[in-house]
Amino acid sequence: MNGWGRAFRRRRVIGSGPGGTGPENAGPSSVDDAGPAPAVLSVILLVVVLGFSFEPAVVLPRPAAVPMVLLQLATCLPSTRRLRGAWTLAAQFLLAPWSGLPGFLGASVLLVVERRLRWALFGVIVLAAGPLAPGDGSVHSVLNGMGNALAHGLIIYALTRLTDLYAELRATLGALGQARVTAERERAGRDLDAVLGAALAEIARLAGQGTRAARDMVVVARAASERVRAAPTVQSAESEAEADDGADVTARAMTPGPAWPIVVATHLEYLIVGMAFLLGDGVPGGRIAGYAAVLVAVVGLQAYHSLPRPPGVRPPYAAWTLGLQLALVLVVLAAPDGPYPQLVGFAAASVLIVLPARTGWPAAGALTAVAALALLARTDGPGARGTALLLLDIVVIALVFYGLALLTRLVQQVREAREALASLVVARERRRIARDVHDLLGYGLSAIVLKGELAVRDPDRERAGRHLADAAALAERALADLRAIPGEGAELTLEEELASARRVLAAAGIAVRVQGAAHSVDGVSQALFATVLREAVTNVLRHAAGAGRCEVDLGPGLLRVADDGRALPAPQRREGAGPGAGGNGLRNLRERAAALGGVLEAGPAPHGTGPGGARGYVLTVRLESAPVPLTG
Repeated sequence: MNGWGRAFRRRRVIGSGPGGTGPENAGPSSVDDAGPAPAVLSVILLVVVLGFSFEPAVVLPRPAAVPMVLLQLATCLPSTRRLRGAWTLAAQFLLAPWSGLPGFLGASVLLVVERRLRWALFGVIVLAAGPLAPGDGSVHSVLNGMGNALAHGLIIYALTRLTDLYAELRATLGALGQARVTAERERAGRDLDAVLGAALAEIARLAGQGTRAARDMVVVARAASERVRAAPTVQSAESEAEADDGADVTARAMTPGPAWPIVVATHLEYLIVGMAFLLGDGVPGGRIAGYAAVLVAVVGLQAYHSLPRPPGVRPPYAAWTLGLQLALVLVVLAAPDGPYPQLVGFAAASVLIVLPARTGWPAAGALTAVAALALLARTDGPGARGTALLLLDIVVIALVFYGLALLTRLVQQVREAREALASLVVARERRRIARDVHDLLGYGLSAIVLKGELAVRDPDRERAGRHLADAAALAERALADLRAIPGEGAELTLEEELASARRVLAAAGIAVRVQGAAHSVDGVSQALFATVLREAVTNVLRHAAGAGRCEVDLGPGLLRVADDGRALPAPQRREGAGPGAGGNGLRNLRERAAALGGVLEAGPAPHGTGPGGARGYVLTVRLESAPVPLTG
């Protein structure tokens, strides 16, 4: 609505055109952190469209304006935007000359027409709106018509596009995270294959060369095992940037780029048309300079309050700038011949942008009420009907500028939420990959080292060959696990891990006793217990010096692995210095158990509770459904 040049003087309304106001901001503002519901955004759009449809000094809209408004709402509102298309645009094109709302057609062109043509067509509509505008054909009348068309089109387009972006970003909140996880998996797959894949392939090659290469195979396997059990390395900045570049194209494509240029354009449009009104309305020279300075200051402060900022950050010196803007607006309102009561709308928008919602809305309402009382109290005022139209102008201006600032901030907030969620998901994925590398490959490499050492020590060439064949098979299995890790991870079965534990420990000369059966463990616990058993066997091989026995107790919700070995001194242990402490291995297992609501305990066995009454090391995982733990 809001004719730019409309003002009151000697109880007459000056200016024409179906009103228009300039829009506002694209920067995050310091409104509350709580974002409004989608319904609130629709209400802002609805009020702005309806406000723009009113003409000054006209009680009832033109007949063609009603369907024009309905088509515009169907084009803009989130609940009806699926109707947006060529047919709505064609209908508005036919209605535009008789509706007095060319800016609505301009907004629809920007929303519907393809990118290469939309801005050129929009410019044609704006230029045509000047000569077609109602009025006396004066410079002010033509500029007012063009200004209204420009402002209406840009504001409705910006509000609609930002609402669409907000909805799209919320609907795809997890899409960026999934894209980055995919990129991270591809990167991890390349890195793992380059570092560990090459080592496993070399192990398999050396194992195939017989006992003469067994020592070299053990050296390669030990080096690879140390890499696996070390803390995971941090991703390089280059690969981080590569993942971001590959995964965040969608987010960057949704950036509300047009918002700030639209804000600048409509601010300038308001200044130009406002200046034209001052020059053409016969305002005395002394006061015209003062009014022009106030106009520039109020609009400039509004632009300052609308500058893009991180959510929750107020403009610097906001108390002073907002106070100055309010003072200037109230001075004009109280001036004997103040021509711009609509400037109150800019101040009300700044109040909504700068102050928290709980105080901003009452303050904006109070400011509007003050404007109404001041207009009604003036002897040369516009009267009740004119005051109502001016108040509608004020409300629309305030909602336009606040709506653009709010929607831009919300888009930025959702984008930041997507970024934070993506970073969290990627961090979890990196942790999962590092954990799987440690837990799944550590066992295989330790077993390969064992088999290689047995092949080196065994004088029987046939048995040594079998040990090397086992090492080659273990390397192939580890390579398969390695290639599965960057995907959804390797799948372990408790039955297979029990059989493998028996074979590997027996080869090391450690007797194995298993109490319970794999089928007694529920499906939820199977994968966890298989992983814990694999890590426990790895620790027996690496850390339990002189172990001769290992016991595995299985039951519903319970796994206990105990050995009778002598724990290595703390400086030599990679699993921690104190009872129950752990390095990467135990920390990983605790995380896995906690994810299923379980508890993992590990440490030296109390005297007499290890296998055969010996002192050893015990690792226990107990889920909520577990019975009282067995003591062996």
